Amino acid sequence: MQIDSNGLLAGVEYVPSPNCDERPDCAIELLVIHNISLPPGEFGGDDVRRLFTNSLDVSAHPYFASILDLKVSVHFFVRRDGRIIQFVPCLKRAWHAGESCWQNKPRCNDFSIGIELEGSDTVPFTAEQYDALGQLSMVLRKTYPIRSIAGHSDIAPQRKTDPGPHFDWVRYLSGLCRE
Repeated sequence: MQIDSNGLLAGVEYVPSPNCDERPDCAIELLVIHNISLPPGEFGGDDVRRLFTNSLDVSAHPYFASILDLKVSVHFFVRRDGRIIQFVPCLKRAWHAGESCWQNKPRCNDFSIGIELEGSDTVPFTAEQYDALGQLSMVLRKTYPIRSIAGHSDIAPQRKTDPGPHFDWVRYLSGLCRE
């Protein structure tokens, strides 16, 4: 895996999201791990892709009406089978963290890269996801001055619970120590 000078990961599908903008002049120093499934608890469809590209069909599921006006994105999405899709170049600011703070520094979108895992708070993640996430995290750490890795729940504890209780931090972080 390699990230090019535009902030794109070679060899993965790139689906440009309009939900991004220019970063302020600051280093990329945080990875934020999330989980998402749409409809909630369902995996494998294209609804997450549609959410991040503002093309979600709100008539397809009752839940979608509640997120109709949501404008969100993420840099990377890791499917259950380990496939990675990129939505926002790393050099741009994706809209994944919302109101957030890490180590007394607010506005985490400014200085972070967001990685969504296809999943939920109620089911374990797959071996393929841990493998892909580990490889992606290592290449990101080699490319950018990343100093920390946090869950969405760590940077927005009053609002968010992801990546959830089934995310195995020990498994994930121990894989990074083997670089």
